[in-house]
This record gives sequence, structure tokens and C-alpha cells, in this order.
Amino acid sequence: MFPVGPAPWPRLRVLWALWALLVVLLAPWRLWAIQETQECTWQVVLNNLESVGKNDAIDHFVDQELYTVDKVFDLLVDAPIDRDETYLGFPYYLKINYSCTGEVSSEALVRKGHLTGLKPVVLVTFQSPVNFHRWKIEQLQIQMEAAPFRSPERCDAEEVCLMSWYTPMPIKNGSVVMRVDVSSNGLGPFIPNKRFHVNINGFLERGRDHELQFTVGNELFHLIPRHFVNVPSRPLWYTVDQTPVLILGGIPEEKAILLTDTNFKDFFLVELSIDSCWVGSFYCPQASFTATIYDAIATESTLFIRQNQLIYYFTGTYTTLYENNHGSGEGWVRVLANECIKRLCPVHFHSNGSEYVMALTAGKNEGYVHFGTITDGLVSFKLLPRDRSVCNAILVSDYLVVLYTIPEFIPDARGLEFLMILGTESYTNFPMVPKGMSYNPYNNLLLIWGNFLLQSFNSENFIYLADFPKELSIKYLVNSFRGDMAIVTENEEIWYLLEGSYQVYQLFPSKAWEVYISLQVLQQSSRYAPNETMVTLFYEDNKLYQLVYLIDNQQGRLIKRLMPVEQLLMYQQISKEYVLERQGSHLTLSFSNFCPFTVMRLQELPNPQIYTRQERYRAQPPRVLEPWGFHSENSLAVYQGLVYYLLSLHSKYDKPYADPVHDPTWRWWKNKKQDQDYYFYLANNWRSTGSVHVDMTSYEKIYDLKAENELPERIFLDKGTSYSFSWCRGAGFAGPSFQVLSPVDLAVVLADPDCIEAMVKEKVLVNRNSVLFWVTLSDKRSCFDQGISGHHLMKTSMLVKVLGSSGHCFQNTNRGPRMQSNLMVPVLIGCPPGKRLAFDITYTLQYNRVQNKHYFDCVKVDPEMPCFLFRDIFYPFFLIQDLVTGDSGSFQGSYVLKVVGGGPTLDTIKEYSEEEIYRFNSPLDKTGSLIWTTENTTTTEDLAFNIMSHNSLGIEWLCLENSPCHDTIPHNIFAPEFFFKVLVSNRGVDESTYCDYQLTFLLHIHGLPLSARRAFLILLVSASLFVGLVILYIVCCLLSPYMVKVCNILRWKINSIIGLESNYTYSTPSDSRAFSHSGTVSWRSSRLNSRVVYKGAEENKAET
Repeated sequence: MFPVGPAPWPRLRVLWALWALLVVLLAPWRLWAIQETQECTWQVVLNNLESVGKNDAIDHFVDQELYTVDKVFDLLVDAPIDRDETYLGFPYYLKINYSCTGEVSSEALVRKGHLTGLKPVVLVTFQSPVNFHRWKIEQLQIQMEAAPFRSPERCDAEEVCLMSWYTPMPIKNGSVVMRVDVSSNGLGPFIPNKRFHVNINGFLERGRDHELQFTVGNELFHLIPRHFVNVPSRPLWYTVDQTPVLILGGIPEEKAILLTDTNFKDFFLVELSIDSCWVGSFYCPQASFTATIYDAIATESTLFIRQNQLIYYFTGTYTTLYENNHGSGEGWVRVLANECIKRLCPVHFHSNGSEYVMALTAGKNEGYVHFGTITDGLVSFKLLPRDRSVCNAILVSDYLVVLYTIPEFIPDARGLEFLMILGTESYTNFPMVPKGMSYNPYNNLLLIWGNFLLQSFNSENFIYLADFPKELSIKYLVNSFRGDMAIVTENEEIWYLLEGSYQVYQLFPSKAWEVYISLQVLQQSSRYAPNETMVTLFYEDNKLYQLVYLIDNQQGRLIKRLMPVEQLLMYQQISKEYVLERQGSHLTLSFSNFCPFTVMRLQELPNPQIYTRQERYRAQPPRVLEPWGFHSENSLAVYQGLVYYLLSLHSKYDKPYADPVHDPTWRWWKNKKQDQDYYFYLANNWRSTGSVHVDMTSYEKIYDLKAENELPERIFLDKGTSYSFSWCRGAGFAGPSFQVLSPVDLAVVLADPDCIEAMVKEKVLVNRNSVLFWVTLSDKRSCFDQGISGHHLMKTSMLVKVLGSSGHCFQNTNRGPRMQSNLMVPVLIGCPPGKRLAFDITYTLQYNRVQNKHYFDCVKVDPEMPCFLFRDIFYPFFLIQDLVTGDSGSFQGSYVLKVVGGGPTLDTIKEYSEEEIYRFNSPLDKTGSLIWTTENTTTTEDLAFNIMSHNSLGIEWLCLENSPCHDTIPHNIFAPEFFFKVLVSNRGVDESTYCDYQLTFLLHIHGLPLSARRAFLILLVSASLFVGLVILYIVCCLLSPYMVKVCNILRWKINSIIGLESNYTYSTPSDSRAFSHSGTVSWRSSRLNSRVVYKGAEENKAET
């Protein structure tokens, strides 16, 4: 059995009881105060649309399709909404409640909180996607206020029986990992902030009966003790910060895994649907077959497992990640079927838009590594090294470099905490048995471990940590990548290491652990039991957690609980450093405090957004015209649609043409601000349609977040930028003898001193008995070229610590003690996310109108894309917009402008090749293909392209003979038009920033001239037509009298023929003779008349 607590419970000695009592007295709160004070905590569950208002409904994030709420918005006649838009809703709500310890029911507490003004505030943080080639890299948050909703279930006892708060659970394309932070609005009871993980589970689907079922296998509904008892713990492997679903194998003789989408707040036991083949051969010997899943790795969209020597993967269904769903619909995919795989290893961080895994081989390919790449759920493997196996020959080649040769035996530290390995030290008889390596890319810390610990920050000079016993063997490491790590040994001991220090602390088993367990027994905690087994150990939000299987009263359960690192270190310090002193007739306890200060405070922190790059929106529920303030299903649907529309404005704002106002919400309210007072009047008089009032000021982007007296989660540094803060250290004693302990007692450790630098200024505050340190971290402009916003950032870190205080200084908070004096902040160097280059169309139009003395737009005016006249000089201007802080200013740097595509219409725009781009834009072109030119003489180093700036003399359009815009055929009577696809980039020509600003936009040019040949042809055709029309007019005028006479004759003859036919028509068959006679007479008469007319005409002619 592998217990993580004492089993059976220890009988406390007098000294143990004394220590436990001492800890209780020194704690920031007393045990009886805890019993009398209600400790409240938030509770958050996911509800789909059909589960709203149901008491015990809990759903998992499976559905990813949106639904329309237009019917609800059609009822809002007098409301500031855009009726031309389609309003959609998200498939889930967040249901929020809270519970407190004590006898009072949670339902009554929730009602009391609502009546006292309590409103939960929910902050949803979307994790950036892995593939930045497909999705935009951004740090996006939305802050929502929860809406109270009364349960529709029947209740006769009270006005409000059951109620909860609800907010929409938004979805963002490219993000499958969401963090939900719940806090109070400051009214009602005190409830500490709490974080929840709400992730999309792409391995669940709805069956025909709409019940959830797994695509990776079948769910097992019973946890059997043999699955966990006497089973060694195993590491939890995943891509850091990117994995929505975690998996854990190691269940003996079962092809089953633990699967969770809430970081083990809840979980599933799933039997995998794999073929479980076992192929033993000469090159891949297998002693025995087992169904156990030994290695399990989770990535953003794909799960990997190893059973025996076989590797399988399964890609989940994530429509928010891929344009086309290509999940593993047919089941698990077996890869490397002809290889003998002995270990599957994770790569903790993604890079270049992909994730990675490593498969270590055995048998005939021993010494090779199959390096797996996962991009958009598509998996491929590559065999490394390329030329030879590392087992055949350890030689330096083009692909292999020997970094370090591990000593054969463990060094003799001779009582030291650490020892630098120089090759001159003495060694013991204990052989070094290496078992693994761990690397932290933020501080370049490389750890080689086995029955020893070697660490190096440059992969050349290694330090041996002597505090770790050589009799133990490390099984795996758990790294927080924020300055600390946990170590699990083969016999399930837990050790702790602070990066930057050389002391290793034993957390379990230890005297401190026994004291802590004793206090938990006194508090009757249900999270500890006499018989328990640790399943795994992992970090979450910089805190260490255990997954433990408990057996209490013959009942087994699997729970996630916090590993109290700070308490254990504090108890360990108290238990070791105490002295019994006699004062009078009794003994007193005296303790040595090794912390060099009493309090440490961060001060003068800058506003965080410019460094954290967090974009935050704020949304409040629509106001309902209901006496108790409860929302209905319709008002919640309106809330869904408003949150969706707010986020859709954010996604649409990244367009090349800059709006007159730098804010995504400007387009929502620009035509409705003038009616704001009218909408407010309707709401105050309860006349709003649909009993819902939408307040314009409740949906906005926040640009002025304030610091919370703690260092940010990460810092982004652009070229030459700096981050400054102050650290105030209280000395802990007063009087005129106060002095600084040491002029260098505050240390700043930089992972890459060639790239960043730190300056520390010290100021002694005698009147406050404290020392103020002013720390400035700056970029040295040397370690990064240029990159697209948020792409290929360089990882480094800054560690700020007080010398000699690691593991000795703690600060009491409402969440328990927190370690002080060691602050590690990841630093990312490069172009920060949220910066962009935009075409300043407003100022461009204004400046061009002034310089050219006129401005002519197209006949068909497009307000989103104004036109520019061909014969005018074109003066473009651009903006650098910070989407995080709201800053927007003219781009003062240099840039290169190229026409990379174009066409006479939007539908005929084509992309140009590299050769065409050179001919159409380069001043060196000799083929007569230039599209434009400028009087600027500054060019790139190779003289290929012109370098422009905001002070440039403008662009003159040429459209020479061999250019695509030459001789454009007009489609109507107006002058020809052309759409140019223009690329603007500052790469290689602007040294003021790390950002490679790339802007591609369409430029509409009208009034293009025709070629001389086509113009002459059009002139010739036009002249010919004109002359022909004139001649035709003259001929018509000369021949008009004769034409009139001819027309009269023709008309007379036609009338005569018509009259003759009418005589035939009205004759009867019985009078055929008479008919014949009359016809003869008529013919003769007609003939006579014609002769008379002809004769009269001749006489008239003779007279003339």
C-alpha cells in the first residue's frame, strides 16, 4: 500500500500535542472562531437551455453550435439594437450559487444574499489557441454580472423557494479552454473568489436518445478499490494551459483511463475501445501482455496512450478549432505499428502552431526517437536522429551534440547543501542512476534526476543538490513552471524544491505532515482518511494538488485536494527551531524566526493591461421590469444575444480600415446615442417593450484595469520597453538602531541576462522602519528580430527574492498562508498580442483633399471603401492601434508598400507572384510594368523597393504598359476602375519595435486612363458613328418629300385592298351573281379612278 497519510492514525505524544496546540495559537484565526464563522464558497455548474431553473441539473460542455434568438429580439421594438443583425445565443448557461458551513440551509442563504444586494460577477478568460496560423493570438476576457432567476418548480411555502444566478457561457472560435472566476459585487456576505475550469469536451457526443456517450470508449460507473489501492502513483501529462480534457492511465489490468474536463473537480472512468493487440517478436521482446494503459498524454484536441509497445491516438470533435470537423470518428488510430515503443513522453509547451510528443524506441531501433507533431488534430511522426542512433555511437555530428557527461558516481558533498560539479571533487561509492530529465524554457533550468538531482541553467555547468537522499530514487517531477516543483519518489515520498535555491524540503512523510493531519482530525475534515492512496500529483493555478483515493467506513472515493505546501513548510520550521526556556517556575517556548522581515508589500504597480495584454469586455444583464428583479427565460435569451453581439463586434473589429473611433462597440451605439435619454425614460416609466431595458453603458470594453498588489501572471516586453514596481520590506524592529541588513539582500535573477536587464534602487525609510526597493526590468533590444503580433515569442523569466528567506517567510491571508520572498514572473519578449497596423482612412481622406485641392469619390459611393482618383497624388497614412489599452496613434516608423494583387472588380482580384510583385513595385524594373512610383529616394538595402514613411511625398499612379491596370476596359460609360490589393510591412526597415506589422487592404482607384491605341480606336469608332448619323440625317431631309408621297400611295393602296376584302366578306352565297356583278363594277370603277388620278398627276407635272 502507498499511503499519503499516516496509517493507522498516530498516537500523538505530548510533544506532538504541544506542537499542534502551538500551530493553532499561531494561526491567523482560531479554531473556535472557524466553527462560529460561516465559511462560504461559490458553486458553479453548467446548464444547457433545457436545464435552466432545474435544481440538480449538471451538464458537460459538448454542444458547440449556436442557436438564434431573433424571435425574442423582435419583441424589443423600442430598444437600442440593430435590427439588421442576426442575434445568436450560446448553448449553455453558468448556474451560480453559494453554500456556507453551518446549520442554515443554502437555499435560505442564497435568498438572503439576493435580498441584500449580492450579485455574482463572472470573469470568463479564453485561452489562446495553439495554431496561431489559423487563429488570432489574443488574451480575451469578458466580465458579466449574473442575473437572478427564480426556479419554476412549484413552492407553496414562500414567495421564493429556489433561486440561482445565471450568466451566458460564451464560446470563442479557436478556444476550447476557459477559466471562470467568480467574485462578489461587494454586497451581502463575504465569499472569497473562486476559479473554475469550464472546458469543451470533444470526446463526448449526444446519442440518438440525446444522452451523452463517449466516443473513446464506454463509461464505467463504479470505482473498484483494486483500481487504486496498492497502485503506484503516476504523472499527469498534458500540454500546459492548452488542454481541455485530462486523462490518467495506470489502472492495473484494465484498458481504462480517468478522464476529466474540469481538472478533476469531477471525472469519468472510461474503458477504451482499442483492439489491445500484443505483438511480440525477436526485435521487440515482451515478457507478458497487460491491458494496463501505461502512458497517457492529453493535448489541445488529441489524446495519446501506450499499451504494451503500441501507440494509439484519438482526435476529438472540436468545431471551434477546425473549419472542417476531422475528429477520429471511427475510433482510436494505431501509429508506429512496426515499432517497439517503450515509453511515451510529453512536450509540455507548444511551439510554431503545433504540439509535440516523443515515442522512445526499444529493440532494433533502440536509441531513436519518434518525434510526433500535432497540428489541428492531424498527427505525424518523424524519426530522429536522422543519421545514426545515439546508442551506436556517441559522436558529435550535424544533428547530435553532447551537452554533458553524467558522473559515474554520486559526488561527496561533505555536509554542503549543494556542490558545483567541476571534475575535481571526490565521489562516493553510490552509482548515479539517471532516470529522466526536465527542462523549464522560462528560466532555462535543466534537471537530470534519478537517485540524485543535478541542475543547470546553461546546460554546461551543473550543480549537485545534496539535500536529496541518494538512497531514494525519483519516479517523476511535477513542475509548476512558476518557480517551484514537486518530486515524487519510487516509495511515494513527496519532496519540494524552490527554483533558485538549493534546499530540498521533504513534505511527506514528515513531522509537519503529522501535525497537519492532527489538525485536520480536530476539524473533522472529510478530505482525509486513515487509509488513502495518492493517484497523482499536479499543479493547477500555481498550487499543488493531489488526486487521492480514500477508504473511509469501507467506502472508497476519489477526491482532489490541495497539497498544503506553505503550511507544511511553516510547521516544519516551527517544529525544528524551538527552545524550551525556564521563566520562573514554568517552561516557555521560544522560536527562532529565520525570515529577515515581517512584511513584504508590492507597491506602485503599473496598470497591468499594457503588460499582460488582457483584453476585457464588460456586460451586464438587461434590466427587467419586475418587482423582485427576477429574470425570465426571454430576458436570459436577450442576455445571450447581447453577449454574443458584443463578442462578434470584437471579432469583426480586426479589419484593415480603421474606424473614426478606436473602440469595437462604437458601431453598436453610434446611431443610437442620441436616443439614450428616450430609452431611459421608457425604462423608468416601465414602458419598455418586452419588459426589458438594454442600457448602452452596460456593454463596453475596459481599458483602465488597476493592479491588485501582485505581480502579473506574465509580462510581455516589446523592444526597449520596461516594467517597474517597488517592493517594501518591513524590518520587524524599531528604534534608532535600525539599519539595512545588507546592501544586496534583494536579488533579481534573470534567466537571459543578454536579453533583459534589471536595475534595483534601494531607499531606507527610517520613519517606517522599512526598506523600499525600486525594481525596473528592461529589454536590451538584442535577442529578437521582428515577428507578427503574438507569434514566436521568446520565453524568459525574472526571479525576485530576498536572500536567505526561501522557505522561511509566509504571509497569512484569508486563504491560508502564502509564501513570500520568492516571486517568479514569466517574461515574453517580442511583439505583444493585441497590436496592429490599420489604414487611417479618415485622416487620409482629409489630407488628400487638402493637398489635391479636391476630392472625387466614385459614382457608386461605398462608405466602407472610399475611392481615390488616379491622377491625384495619393498620400496614405496608417495607425498603430493597441486593442488592449485603447491607444491609437499615427504610425511614425518606416514601411514598404507593395501592390500584391488586384483586379478591375472585386470578383476578379488575383494574387500576384513574387516575380510580378517585383516588376510592379520595384524602381529597378526595366520592363515597363510599374504600377506606382514616388519621389522618395530611400530604398531597401538591395534597392528593390522604396521605403515610405508618414512624411513621404506621396504616391503617383502610373499603370505602365505591362502592368495589370494598364488599358483597363470600362464596363459602362464611366471611367475605368481598379482594385489594388496593397501590402504594407515594416519588416527590415523599422528598428523601433519588435513588431512586424503586416497590413493587407484593398484600395479602390477610379478614373484610370485608357491606352493610346484603345483611346484612338474609341475615338475612331465614335467619330465614324457621328459622321454616319449626320449623313443619314441629311439624306433623310432630302428624300423626305418623296418618302411622303410614297407613303401616301402605299397607304391608299392598302386601304383599297382592305375595302375590297370587306366587300367579299359581306356578300352571301345565295346572291353569287349579284356579288360577281358588283365585284366587276367595283373593279372597273377602281381602275377608272386610278386612271383619273394618274392623268391628273401628269397634268400637274406638265404645268410645272
